[in-house]
Amino acid sequence: MTYYLRWQDLLDIILIAFVVYRVLLFIRGTRTVQLLFGLFILFFFFYVSRWLELSAVSWILDNFFTYAVLIVVILFQDELRRMLLALGRSPYLKKISYVEETLFFDELTNACTIMSKNRIGALIVIERKVGLEDFMEIGTRLDAEVNTELILSIFQPNSILHDGAIIIKEGRIRAARCILPLSMNEEEAKGLGTRHRAALGISEITDAIAICVSEERGEISYAVRGNLYLNVRPDTLKKTLKELLE
Repeated sequence: MTYYLRWQDLLDIILIAFVVYRVLLFIRGTRTVQLLFGLFILFFFFYVSRWLELSAVSWILDNFFTYAVLIVVILFQDELRRMLLALGRSPYLKKISYVEETLFFDELTNACTIMSKNRIGALIVIERKVGLEDFMEIGTRLDAEVNTELILSIFQPNSILHDGAIIIKEGRIRAARCILPLSMNEEEAKGLGTRHRAALGISEITDAIAICVSEERGEISYAVRGNLYLNVRPDTLKKTLKELLE
């Protein structure tokens, strides 16, 4: 019988290969590899016992593999949970752990709230699809987790890093003291200070999210897709960030 390879078959093979590859990457360096190796040895003995007609061994292993799905769920419950959590995570925060991602929004919002109350000016840019490497090159390179204390220390008026913006990439602070382009939209930027114009400017040429804290009024604002949203509440900012980074 002649069999023709359909495009669906090719797609099927590619998808399975991709899933296997991603699973192998996910479990690499974990105890899961040892557990899978142990299951592979049991499969090997199962087929050898069938070939040698070892009835007792075959019966034991046959019953064992009857409940294989339940056994796999029990053995790999932690890994399965982590894998399912990873599937639902933000693509822009995948370089950090699930716990760090959960804290990311709290720490960032908390820092903006404190700076707003104390009238500390700040400009924070979060990279999404469009890279911000050109702007990071002219700043001061960092590689630090996003936490309230660090952000506050960076934007303290007596800090050498407080001028310019900090850029967050993949859930970590990658650079500080970055100079951003000012908005060329005179109508939209009318009456705005330098920080707000810079926040609007970077949002006009990239898909980044720019958060701005006013030193004069203590207001929190953010810019995205060339639009500036003034005087937003901290809880609104947190909700918006979660929606934009999904």
